[in-house]
Amino acid sequence: MLQLAAQKNANDTNIMEFELDDNCSDGALNEEIDLKQRYRHVGDLTGEPPTRQFAEITITVPWGHISGKWFGPQNVQPILGLHGWQDNAATFDLLVPFLAPDVAFLSIDLPGHGLSSRLPDGCYYNAVDNLYVIRLIMKQYKWEKVSLVGHSMSAIICFVFAAVFPDKVDMVIAIDALKPHQRPYPSVIRTMETRLDEFLREDERNRSKNEPPSYTYDELIERLYIGTFNSVKKELCKHMLARNIQKSGKYPDKYFFTRDRRLKFYNYAIGSQELCMEMARRISCPYFFIKGLQSSYFEDKKYYDEVLEVLLKKPNFEYLEVDGTHHMHMNNPQDIIEPFNNFIQRFGPAAAAAARLKAKEVADSKL
Repeated sequence: MLQLAAQKNANDTNIMEFELDDNCSDGALNEEIDLKQRYRHVGDLTGEPPTRQFAEITITVPWGHISGKWFGPQNVQPILGLHGWQDNAATFDLLVPFLAPDVAFLSIDLPGHGLSSRLPDGCYYNAVDNLYVIRLIMKQYKWEKVSLVGHSMSAIICFVFAAVFPDKVDMVIAIDALKPHQRPYPSVIRTMETRLDEFLREDERNRSKNEPPSYTYDELIERLYIGTFNSVKKELCKHMLARNIQKSGKYPDKYFFTRDRRLKFYNYAIGSQELCMEMARRISCPYFFIKGLQSSYFEDKKYYDEVLEVLLKKPNFEYLEVDGTHHMHMNNPQDIIEPFNNFIQRFGPAAAAAARLKAKEVADSKL
């Protein structure tokens, strides 16, 4: 059973906490976000209003909590928004103001990102584990099906989820990453070796509980800008930065990154090209893929083209190329919002629920 508590903060933004009555450890239930130490959106740092009013939520999970931002009405099923690697729920802050007012959108921080709990010490981050996160959220909210919007790493997660659970997805909108990327096998082996060694080092640093290196606010903006390979406009980096930092306890005018440093050595490998092709064939839900023309393919393009060819044969697959970088949904949301909203209107939670109700009525009429 889910219990809901809500309160208002000084900026009139709802804070909501969802707790599971059973099947959770005492440690998970006792874990809370100290909002005095963390920032939910850029306005907590700058005083500016949020791009759109939202409810800050926490969902209790076995290792702690998942945090998120719920935009729009709270009495309907939302679209579930998933961010890219080392980003956070704020990745959609500049897109959600363009959504229809009656569309609910829940943008979450994946484990170790933003305000969500890190995995326990000694646990390794694997991209495919996020399928479990989606299923856990569905179970807690009692959703039979889910509508997904994913960027970058999470666009890949959406691709895999739609293939593994084709009967549990109403729609997918994937931004700038089509499928799991392929690497030459020698490179994969070298990466496994170096990433595991680096993970061990960062895991030990986490356990030391020492404060990470701190920087001025402007230095953090610069580091984030460079870290995205200039993909996010520098003047917009502040939106992504807020949920990823905390004020230093040592230096009053500095901050440090709070995302789990082990994420730098994420295991993103999911499978071979043959497996990706089979996944593409299994996807049956309405699927909208948006590709930025100034962004990399992150692999030999022939692998991308092979999977795209399979998907393009599906009647409910739609493909859009736009003039933009990897983070085009932040830099130029107005360039994608018309087809984005149109797709949601046709296949989002409300449209899918209406279609199921009509199908049931037709079936009942034949009894």
